[in-house]
Amino acid sequence: MHKLKLFIVSSLVIMLSNTICFASSTSYMWTTFDKSIETSSTMLDSSNIENDNTLNLESGSAILIEQSTGKVLYAHNIHEQLRPASVTKVMSLLLIMEQIDSGKLSLSDKIPVSENAAGMGGSQIWLNTTETLSVDDMLKSICVVSANDCVVAMAEYIAGSEEAFVNMMNEKAKELGMNDTTFKNCHGIDEDGHMTSAYDIALMSRELLVNHPSITNYTTIWMDSIRDGKSQLVNTNKLVRNYQGATGLKTGSTSLALYNLSASATRDDMSLIAVIMKAPTTKIRFSEAQKLLDYGFSNFTYKKLATKGDTVSTVEVQKGINNTIEAVFENDCGILIQKNQDKDVNQNVSLENNIVAPLTQGQKLGEVSYTINGTTVATVNIIAKSNLPKIGLISTSQKIYGKWFNLLRD
Repeated sequence: MHKLKLFIVSSLVIMLSNTICFASSTSYMWTTFDKSIETSSTMLDSSNIENDNTLNLESGSAILIEQSTGKVLYAHNIHEQLRPASVTKVMSLLLIMEQIDSGKLSLSDKIPVSENAAGMGGSQIWLNTTETLSVDDMLKSICVVSANDCVVAMAEYIAGSEEAFVNMMNEKAKELGMNDTTFKNCHGIDEDGHMTSAYDIALMSRELLVNHPSITNYTTIWMDSIRDGKSQLVNTNKLVRNYQGATGLKTGSTSLALYNLSASATRDDMSLIAVIMKAPTTKIRFSEAQKLLDYGFSNFTYKKLATKGDTVSTVEVQKGINNTIEAVFENDCGILIQKNQDKDVNQNVSLENNIVAPLTQGQKLGEVSYTINGTTVATVNIIAKSNLPKIGLISTSQKIYGKWFNLLRD
């Protein structure tokens, strides 16, 4: 009994001292971390890349980028303004996919055909004004055979007119930082002032693939059909059939533009985008895109460093109803490195000192930085996995009563 009285007195002292600490606790200030190495989602990282042509490409312009990081791996006349031809449709597809992924458009929606759409020349599936086609079939036709009539029908359905849709295209181009680009139409048939660059095509291709990955359900089709099998489709992008890991993306050619291509491929968790513009022949267009992709896959690798939600460590917390909390990665994190640099990556965990409750889920607790030969190459925040309330009179009493009960039971 004497032991029980002693425990009660000591417990009351603890309660009082905790109450005093709660009343006098001060606000906690987070350290400001350097964000200078973060890459904008609308810009490509072309640092340390010379605008040269060491691969001796015959095409007028070319670029190779890594899709996840936006790192430019090869550059040749990347800002020269050229005619894009049907590679224009990358932007049209981007706007269509935004409508689908936002729920404003369904793959099963039926799209009517205007006389304007039905009268388009060039690549087409010969739409007529008496039929409707599902969005799903429209996407197949645009991605596989570059159907001008389908892309115009989609533009009119989404924006009310092709002109209004082109305004949307130019607004999106501005948003993405496509400063070399002016769109005059949604299909790519030659028109004065309808211009872009290899750099800008890489920008919009990356935006489409990163934020709307389901587009590859269509861009990877080699052969298919629509209209209950009556209309056969064969992809204009030969790399889809012949290149390991090809995921798309879009071909384009006219007599003035010559031969263009935005080619994407993924191998061993690394995704690349190669853009070729103004190739003298279709054969050179595909061979030089393949040469760029081969160069990227042979010399670089993507190293995954962190996975969103994975636990970094268990962190001690003061004045919380629990003494610890799990610290997790805020986002996925990875870097593009040369293939022989895997073992040179070092991880450094930096946690805040004296972490004090209350904590909210997602609250920053520190960061992890990654270095190669002493140079920081990536950082990712460490955050609280869950809420952690501050300890109070009620929670303290609950703990004490629990201890009393266990003591008496013993």
